[in-house]
Amino acid sequence: MPAVAAPADRRFRRAHVKPTRRRKIGVRHVWLAAKVTAVLGVAIYGGWRGTALVLGAPVLQVSRITVRGNERLSAGEVLALVDGLRGRNILTIDLGEWRGRLLASPWVEDASLRRLLPGRVEIEIHERRPIGIGRLNGALYLIDGDGIVIDEYGPNYAEFDLPIIDGLATRPPQRASAIDESRAHLAARLIASLATRPDLAQKVSQIDVTDAHDAVVLLEGDTALVRLGDRDFARRIESYLELAPTLKERVAGIDYVDMRFDERLYVRPVGSGRGGDAGRARATGEAPPRRSR
Repeated sequence: MPAVAAPADRRFRRAHVKPTRRRKIGVRHVWLAAKVTAVLGVAIYGGWRGTALVLGAPVLQVSRITVRGNERLSAGEVLALVDGLRGRNILTIDLGEWRGRLLASPWVEDASLRRLLPGRVEIEIHERRPIGIGRLNGALYLIDGDGIVIDEYGPNYAEFDLPIIDGLATRPPQRASAIDESRAHLAARLIASLATRPDLAQKVSQIDVTDAHDAVVLLEGDTALVRLGDRDFARRIESYLELAPTLKERVAGIDYVDMRFDERLYVRPVGSGRGGDAGRARATGEAPPRRSR
């Protein structure tokens, strides 16, 4: 029987890649993937090892801590607040955490820390400044201009020549050393107004801010209470000092002098009632005990 030739289909193409060549390509891909994995593994290990060496490098450990800005606190007291910082890696320490430890001191109003490579940390302190000695529930405390209690007043603070401030306690009392902010600010404004007049500031022995709108002062060597209101403190104290000799000649014993009204002043004699001119001078709570520094 004669052979029959089938017509060739041009759409059909015979594969030219043999099965053995396909297997070689697959093996090559696997080998390449293995090499990439190995390289990555070596790189990761090298990075980890390098990081460990850097973090453990003695040169990057905190070896020196400097303190600036401290006045009342000694450098040793500041360093005690950050005990444990020395020897830490300077790159990994959390400066915010150590700043929080510094702020835990009532004397520290603000603080900042700065890294100085390779192994030095610089601490800058901003201390609270006491403006007076607040009398609260029978105890004495150093307070700042914001009414923050710094510390209980005692012999270790004898170098502070500050006026005693009464009437600071909140109403009703929240705790033993709770201070009313508005009264503290009145006392702070009075003391600040005398900053440029040290001659007057030295004469102020006691301040009473029971009324947050009327500061009452007791001057050194004087038993009369001087009511100043809430402004023009220095001018009103100076005016009283100029008039005091004349007033004491006319009034045997003065309870208080009201300087709040610029056009006239009011004098209340000791033991008098509240009639007349003296009656028009409004009383503001209990007078501060007559105790000088």
